Amino acid sequence: MNVLQSFRFSLSIAAFAALALGSASAHAQAQVPAGSAPPLRLVVGFPPGGALDTLARAIAEQLRAGGEEQVIVDNRPGAATRISIEYAKRAAPDGRTVLLSSNAPLVIFPMTYKQLAYDVDRDFIPVAHLVEVPTVISAGADRPYKTLQDYVRWVRANPSQASVGLTNLGGTLHFAVLGMGKTVGVPLTPVAYKGGAPLVTDLAGGHVPLSADALASQLELHRGGKVRILAVSGTRRHASLPDVPTAREAGIDAFDHANASYSAFVPAGTPAPVVQRLERAFVAAMQQPQVRSAMTRAGLEATGLPGAAVKRMLSEERDFWRPLVQASGFRSEE
Repeated sequence: MNVLQSFRFSLSIAAFAALALGSASAHAQAQVPAGSAPPLRLVVGFPPGGALDTLARAIAEQLRAGGEEQVIVDNRPGAATRISIEYAKRAAPDGRTVLLSSNAPLVIFPMTYKQLAYDVDRDFIPVAHLVEVPTVISAGADRPYKTLQDYVRWVRANPSQASVGLTNLGGTLHFAVLGMGKTVGVPLTPVAYKGGAPLVTDLAGGHVPLSADALASQLELHRGGKVRILAVSGTRRHASLPDVPTAREAGIDAFDHANASYSAFVPAGTPAPVVQRLERAFVAAMQQPQVRSAMTRAGLEATGLPGAAVKRMLSEERDFWRPLVQASGFRSEE
């Protein structure tokens, strides 16, 4: 999520900044006074300006309003967010370092990497589930198929054109596409693009027959008639697209767990009262109307669920994805 980040959120970030960021930049640069408590660090595995960074700065603003004098968004991009995860793992378990992470590095990576320097169950304690990141299946507006069922009939008749554009390989959408191929009886070929911008350019231009990507990168293009969203991931329709069915409604269940999500974690060993205090603060932040509306504009769905929900969801996602990943034989090349 490099080029993709700036593309997805170019419209929403500006509006969000006026509402929620305020003086976040100044706070991030502030020096910690001598003798004071260390700042609360929200560690993010992406550069400034993307979805997770936007979320982190919204939470930081709410935590400051709740009495936390020093809250820093600590951007540590690189190695598919593994740098940020490993940094947070090594932090002191005092509640002053909180990792904000998507689910894929914690669910999928242990199944596809030969070696990882972290184990989410051993090294982290879930604090709160923060947002869902809806994903969609889309086609160019001038394609002959208007629904996902139409596409299935088309690709069965044109199996040599069974490529599906993605922004990366080895994530949940990759394995959802492979699962869809098994369901329809046509091997679909995931094709990785270097970000959302080149992907939607090829999609709108008819150079790739289908794509699976975050809703945020496609919603305005769908509304503008450049691309057509055929289905949404998950098990329920999206409020922004009430007339667009889920993939399951079209007979494809491989996308039931393909929505991403962002959650908060602290290093193992953090005292339970500290974890509980953070949980209350993070859940409360996500329940603020201004935060929820800002997340909606950014193509995210605010949740604000306790840490126990994160633990349960990670377990459910592992159970769902493990057979699909194993059947694919995919291994990360890093």
